[in-house]
Amino acid sequence: MKKLEKRWIISFLLITIVAIAGLFWPESRENAKTASQFGTLEQINVADVAWLLGASSMVLFMTPGLSFFYGGMVGKKNVISTMLQSFICLGVVTLLWVVVGFSLSFGDPIGFTIDGKFYSFLGDPTSFAFMDNVGVLPHKVMASTVPFMLFALFQMKFAVITPAIITGSFAERVRFISFMLFICLFILFIYAPLCHSVWHPNGILATYFGVKDFAGGTVVHMSAGFAALAGAIMLGKRKNAKHIPTNIPFVLLGTGMLWFGWFGFNAGSALAANGTAAMAFGTTTSASAAAMLTWIFFERLNGRKVSALGACVGAVVGLVAITPAAGFVTIPQSIFFGFITAIVSNKVLTSKIMQKIDDTLDVFACHGVGGIMGMILTAIFAQGENASLLHGGWNVFGHHMMALVLVSVFTFAGAWILFKVTNYFIPLRVSEDSEHLGLDLSQHDETIDPSKPEKPLGILNLMQS
Repeated sequence: MKKLEKRWIISFLLITIVAIAGLFWPESRENAKTASQFGTLEQINVADVAWLLGASSMVLFMTPGLSFFYGGMVGKKNVISTMLQSFICLGVVTLLWVVVGFSLSFGDPIGFTIDGKFYSFLGDPTSFAFMDNVGVLPHKVMASTVPFMLFALFQMKFAVITPAIITGSFAERVRFISFMLFICLFILFIYAPLCHSVWHPNGILATYFGVKDFAGGTVVHMSAGFAALAGAIMLGKRKNAKHIPTNIPFVLLGTGMLWFGWFGFNAGSALAANGTAAMAFGTTTSASAAAMLTWIFFERLNGRKVSALGACVGAVVGLVAITPAAGFVTIPQSIFFGFITAIVSNKVLTSKIMQKIDDTLDVFACHGVGGIMGMILTAIFAQGENASLLHGGWNVFGHHMMALVLVSVFTFAGAWILFKVTNYFIPLRVSEDSEHLGLDLSQHDETIDPSKPEKPLGILNLMQS
């Protein structure tokens, strides 16, 4: 039996085990410790539930939006494969989150004590395995006015889109099954520890370093950006790194879907239908608008024409930049977030260093740099006691910068190791012939080009490619 065929069989066996294991997973009996974590049904706020249900749906909508955003920018031989790499995260990460991901991110804290105070970096994987102990009651600390199940599902959508963002860096040359393996490793060993460290009540980045991340600038965009950089370097350049974007209207559609969904992403992170959600809604759209206009004006000042692609990239950069600060800053400050981040991101994207790295869809320059700028600006402007440089002094700002370096090193080095591990078991890069043919045909036996022969490659050839 061919080697790659065995890998697909193993993959099918794994999903079979997961599907059956849940039927026999023992439900934990309620005990004093478990009961003490949850409130009562009377504490649920129906307005908060309605808003968070809507926000969760909006965040899920972002992943198909990202698939259109990326799919329109690649060559016509790789549109389907690029879009599927984003879309498949809805399946892979959802099941992984239900089985163990939510437990690793928000389960009972595992960590250590410093000066008499406990700090954690990971959750107990058995706390909420298969969503055990996750039900309709609100959690007293993490989600006090909505069912804990709704909080878990809202957080799931963040986990889904994070590896999907990474796909743009190695589009047009990655083996599909290798990417699926990497998704699983990334969620378990990078996303979950980072999510726990920032958003769990005992998380070390939040409690010891004082990191402010309202909606995922650090957890989502920095982790995805640095993982994307590691992936682009690891896989190397494409044989033909220059191509004409296939469908700019796809990019425009994807940007609109992302912008719409981002309101759920940021405003939903208030976890309530309140003033903070309204402010996050306002800062989100203001930052994006400012970044979009700044991007196209800056392009024109540098002798480049105003383009739909540039406007879309600028808008997304603004959305990324405001994410960690959406509920912590004012509207005028959010405009500055979008303005300055668009300039910095544009300069990085066009720099000589980045031109030497084949980051196919400029993921690091947009999400990595946008996340970094967002974290720095949040550390300067975030309102609240001991929240930033302007509201706490240099010591607070210094702790944020230490955390920034720590997160950058952890995500880049961690992703590099995971890419190495993945490549050891399944080669990451497709063959030169497959790359030349295009991933749509070589990986998926599909094409958007009507000029291609309708006769399929056949399932055996597909598995061997």
